[in-house]
Amino acid sequence: MPGFITFCRCVVPAPNQQERSVSEKKASIRAAAEKAVGAVLGDDGPEDGVPGKPASVSPPVEEPTTPRDPLPPKADQSGPETVSPTGQATGDNPARMAQSGPYLTTAQGARLYDSDHSLKAGPRGPVLLQDHHLREKITHFDHERIPERVVHARGAAAHGVFRGYGTASNISKAAFLAKDVETPVFVRFSTVLGSRGSADTVRDTRGFATKFYTEEGVFDLVGNNIPVFFIQDAIKFPDIVHAAKPHPDREIPQAQSAHDTFWDFVTLHTEATHHTLWNMSDRGIPRSLRMMEGFGVHTFRLVNAEGASTLVKFHWKPKLGVHSQVWEEAQMACGFDPDFHRRDLADAIEAGAFPQWELGVQTFPDNPEQMFEGIDLLDPTKIVPEELAPVRTIGLMTLNANPSNYFAETEQVAFHVGNMVPGVDVTNDPLMQGRLFSYVDTQLTRLGGPNFPQLPINRTHAPVNDMLRDGMHQTAVHRGVAPYRPNSLDAGCPFLAGEDTAAFIEVPVEVPESRKVRDAAASFDDHFSQARLFWLSMSPVEREHIVAAYTFELGKCYEQAVKERGLKSLARIDAQLCEQVATGLGLSAPAPEEPLADPRPSPALSQVGKVWPLDGRVVAIVTDGVSDLDGVRAVRQAVLEADMVPLIVAPSGGKLDPSGDPITVQRTFATARSIEFDAVLMAGAPRPAADAQGARDARAGEPTGEPVDPRVVLLLSEAFRHGKAIGVWSGGENALPAAGVLANAPGVVGGDSGVSTLEQVKELLGTHRVWDRFPPSV
Repeated sequence: MPGFITFCRCVVPAPNQQERSVSEKKASIRAAAEKAVGAVLGDDGPEDGVPGKPASVSPPVEEPTTPRDPLPPKADQSGPETVSPTGQATGDNPARMAQSGPYLTTAQGARLYDSDHSLKAGPRGPVLLQDHHLREKITHFDHERIPERVVHARGAAAHGVFRGYGTASNISKAAFLAKDVETPVFVRFSTVLGSRGSADTVRDTRGFATKFYTEEGVFDLVGNNIPVFFIQDAIKFPDIVHAAKPHPDREIPQAQSAHDTFWDFVTLHTEATHHTLWNMSDRGIPRSLRMMEGFGVHTFRLVNAEGASTLVKFHWKPKLGVHSQVWEEAQMACGFDPDFHRRDLADAIEAGAFPQWELGVQTFPDNPEQMFEGIDLLDPTKIVPEELAPVRTIGLMTLNANPSNYFAETEQVAFHVGNMVPGVDVTNDPLMQGRLFSYVDTQLTRLGGPNFPQLPINRTHAPVNDMLRDGMHQTAVHRGVAPYRPNSLDAGCPFLAGEDTAAFIEVPVEVPESRKVRDAAASFDDHFSQARLFWLSMSPVEREHIVAAYTFELGKCYEQAVKERGLKSLARIDAQLCEQVATGLGLSAPAPEEPLADPRPSPALSQVGKVWPLDGRVVAIVTDGVSDLDGVRAVRQAVLEADMVPLIVAPSGGKLDPSGDPITVQRTFATARSIEFDAVLMAGAPRPAADAQGARDARAGEPTGEPVDPRVVLLLSEAFRHGKAIGVWSGGENALPAAGVLANAPGVVGGDSGVSTLEQVKELLGTHRVWDRFPPSV
């Protein structure tokens, strides 16, 4: 069936209801795909199984002319559940929200006989004002765009389900956390700085926002992939965003922090130091959205059925582990495939490799000081190391369906930190307090008025009786005559709920009498000890990447004073870090202005040193199109059986061995780049292909007489530089010298067959990369 790979084994702690529901989801995807293909294509049969197919069926060469109803959606797609604007389940098929009927119509349903020509006074005459179709079509087009988000404009999203483990019952009465309760979710991932048209793999913080459609109302957990933030108080949010955005005179650079205004701000506003260091680490350039942690950033308050409260920090832990790109890969992807992350997420879901995260909490006593082990829990620039407060898992989230329409779902979804349910409450974190105002305020402009909760993607699945009326885009048709209370004309409805009827009741926290001040607690003044903790917790190779990131970013600044100020901040983190960056900038390393902190490192902060599942890894199988095709078939099947994605890379497209058992080519030497592969398998050493000429492909360069295609040489050298596993068989080792790769180098393996070679590569892939390929100097 088109666009479906039957290779994923979802990774969960033990067989349970979630496994069954995921399995049922996969089965429904297969059945829907087979039904769609069978209905339109007859017995054409399944295709090669690689995700990315643009429509649910393959098109004919000629333009179709026989009227028919719209095609079904792709098997991996889903829309918002069908509930009314007031949260009542309708039971409707989601397809009823989409276009219907075989004929082109106006917005009012009148069928059209022509949509290519305006109504004119004769074939060469002026266009007539009475052309209502022209006016409707152009007017709607002129208004198709809404203001993009000021931050988090570029996003990708997916539908899924969250299942509670029941392990949070003693700290929260929230119904969605109860054992085996399944709650629909919609998750939006995003970059912070770039516009909607920017690239995915820029160095930036990523948003990780989850909308839970619970039976008690909508709960939004609006977090990031970094557990701290640049600022401690929301009043500084416009400052950090204005500093990080493109310079206002030239509107450059786009989606980057490597410029003067960003570094001018963060080197003067030193509370940004900790977040900046995370951003300069590998966390700033994730390999995949599926391999990205999420954090609630703030400290929240949970309340149990007895009314006892506990302070918590939320964590999303990816089942595939935390993994990042190397900097060269990220830069290449920005040009080669600026949609790298959103494509990876959508393809994985289409292939059935459903991304999963466990939701966990760190818990702390809700004491009057709101401190833990000397760490201020209200300071959003601080973490609590997991070694001091372990993360306790409370549920599993599985993303199992792609949106059916980007604008209606991913663009129009509206998150709000204040969307809470009974059992969850806020704290006095000054950054959180400002967000409670900001999120609603921004949606009023973006989504055209106060009724944005009625958009299908935002609709709650709990009954709504809010007495809010009218306004732009009101789609509910309210009844009754008394939208006020108390009333008797509507029989007193709606009534107030009590704690025994699941009312949302704020925790009655005592607020001590105090003076009104614009100030912060003294504990907020420590801006460097946790930055030093993060640095000391990194592995040697991660430290190398941080040095490179600071050297690159500060090196892009024009003003010398900004560079020197940046080095002063680094001197207060670590002398070796400061010295290495200073050397790269050609400057002297300053001494720290005060003694350095001596924190205990937190191994949990490092991305290196663990072994992770292989689900969804992409493996290139490079072939000359002739040699050992049986071996190519066998290793392709073995890759699929290992829950990974095989992509055949050959001199030209089409099918290999068409008269035998055909092998579909997914990439040619001209279209393949190393960044999309996690490992490379070489089935031989392909000679230069017919298009290996500089005029057609600049990567081919001038003819040199080398025995291996120059695009393959480049792919191998890039994969080696980026720490990726390389496997060779059937003469594949002959391609290594041309790429400057030693056959006995770390992470380069060979075997008698593709399958035996793959077994060695799988061992290497579990650690994401071959980290010991390059000895670190830091």
